[in-house]
Amino acid sequence: MIEVTRLNGTTVLINSDLIETVEETPDTVISLTTGKKFIVKESRQEVKNLVLSYKKAIFAELFKLG
Repeated sequence: MIEVTRLNGTTVLINSDLIETVEETPDTVISLTTGKKFIVKESRQEVKNLVLSYKKAIFAELFKLG
């Protein structure tokens, strides 16, 4: 899961496997496969980097255990 910040300053954890699209319009809108949308302070690139970092950490743990 990745942690992002809503426009009101609260943080929320999002399951990165459910992310369908990330758009900057100019606010960043994360759309999930469930139809739910989140408007967040992070840029599209920051969201992408959060997802990549999360997935790298997951795979590193898997290879460490295997």
